[in-house]
Amino acid sequence: MKTFQNFDIEADYKALHSRFPNHADAPLIGITANFSEGNLMLAPGYYTSVLRAGGIPVVIPPTEDTDALIGLLDTLDAVLLSGGADLNPLYVGEEPIRELQDINPHRDRQELLLVRLAANRQLPILGICRGMQVMTAAMGGTLYQDIYAQREGESVKHSQKLDRAYASHTVQIVPESLLSDVLNTLTVAVNSFHHQAVKEPAPGFRVSAYAPDGVIEAIESTEYKSMLGVQWHPECFILNGDEYMMPIFDWLVREAHSYRRAKRLHSRLLTLDTHCDTPMFFGQQINFASRDPKIKVDLHKMTEGRQDATIMVAYLAQKERTEEALLAATAKADRLLNEIERMVAMNCTAVDIAYTPADLYRLKQAGKKAIMLGIENGYAIGKDLSNVERFRQRGVVYMTLCHNGNNDICGSARYNEENLGVSAFGEQVIREMNRVGMMVDLSHAGERTFYDTLDISAQPVVCSHSSARALCDHPRNLTDAQLKAIADKGGVVQVCLYSGFLRQDAPATIEDAIEHINHMVSVMGIEHVGIGTDFDGDGGIIGCNDSSELINLTRRFLLERYDEEAIRLLWGGNFLRVMEEVQKNSYLCSCNH
Repeated sequence: MKTFQNFDIEADYKALHSRFPNHADAPLIGITANFSEGNLMLAPGYYTSVLRAGGIPVVIPPTEDTDALIGLLDTLDAVLLSGGADLNPLYVGEEPIRELQDINPHRDRQELLLVRLAANRQLPILGICRGMQVMTAAMGGTLYQDIYAQREGESVKHSQKLDRAYASHTVQIVPESLLSDVLNTLTVAVNSFHHQAVKEPAPGFRVSAYAPDGVIEAIESTEYKSMLGVQWHPECFILNGDEYMMPIFDWLVREAHSYRRAKRLHSRLLTLDTHCDTPMFFGQQINFASRDPKIKVDLHKMTEGRQDATIMVAYLAQKERTEEALLAATAKADRLLNEIERMVAMNCTAVDIAYTPADLYRLKQAGKKAIMLGIENGYAIGKDLSNVERFRQRGVVYMTLCHNGNNDICGSARYNEENLGVSAFGEQVIREMNRVGMMVDLSHAGERTFYDTLDISAQPVVCSHSSARALCDHPRNLTDAQLKAIADKGGVVQVCLYSGFLRQDAPATIEDAIEHINHMVSVMGIEHVGIGTDFDGDGGIIGCNDSSELINLTRRFLLERYDEEAIRLLWGGNFLRVMEEVQKNSYLCSCNH
């Protein structure tokens, strides 16, 4: 580490400007600090370790200004939760026991909030000693106020008096854990200065290291998040010239680099999810302007995941095909579209309806989220062909020809024992959709319907939320032959994040989604693949479970070495190319919106 050793400030100033440094890509690592006796304090090991790893340390003061806290988090690329005083048990619903030691009223409330906010934004987080305990408490785990008083059995000495740059006992690391990869060992000697500890990890975390007496020494995310906590103080070793623990800080800065790159990409690119079912929850008094736990897509989650736009659909379950039932289906579709428009109008300063690709880019430039309108199930039009044009004039950009079950348009991928394809009426519907500029969506369509439609449609078609049958043999997924056929016609297929369409032997993860995307790109080409999450319609997987986690997909794309142009195409560029072509070739053109 460079130090200034002369007293000639002018010489120092000139030396600093003798070359142009390039720190543009160094990530900002926010570090929590102690506040005591009117002073803000940060032990040098924390910032020294971050600097050595290539990050830029930024101190996070224990402020009560939550707006400032959110603003700071939006500039950071990772958070390091430092050690310090005991956590106030009142914040986790417990009364203090006799053995509780000093607490710091300036830190607890702010840091518990900080962890939740940072986790919502998918920021990489490293918790050290108290920091690991704060992370656990904030995310729903439990703590020991004092391990000696509250645990049974013999304990090693966890609260040492020796110099913090030296190890005091060993810990065993769980094989095949993130921590074992980071430190490249299963046994490590650590320093130990604590009497509180993690009792049970929070949901979404697992133990990755234990002390010889069974005390939890490290935790990590089981949801493919960049979240790691250690009970010891790895930052102290570097002050003695010992780089033994630097891999932990190298990991944090590496993850921060990845997050920073993804964040910058999202600022430049338009990110469009082509299928969500949030209107299914309209009867549950949801609040789109709040971070509503009942839904996976709302303004807060879209902002946290840096998502620009989504296509919300009016979903209709397939029911009877009587005249009365068909009229009711059309009325329900209109009602759902009305409710989407009403929801947007109530939040008009932050979100607006988009009708064309140009609208999406305009709204992103204005700093607003965008919602497009779709219909899931052609059942919505009944047997009235004029409804196609009417819904298009309302702004509907696509309609799936069917859902689970046959309708008057075509045969479905499910419950289609007759192996029906497109009906005579269905052929009229497809041609009318071409005429008015509404995209034909073949998600849910049976295989015969699929090929019939490719023959009938004069425009490219889409699958707004479908995955690869070669990787998951489900009738809703598409064979490689279907993938090639839709690409040959200039269409696109959007990978669906419904677990059962990605794998059937275990809950699907973000890695499974990437595998489907990679496979489809290899079969179709990068110009024909995208993402349709099916959020709020049972879509959501481990590692990408709602809109706040969509930036995790971008980080995975970067890890897979997709370049910026490829990521732009995957995040809606391909889909919007087809939308623009379909709308341009229609007589309605821009729908007069």
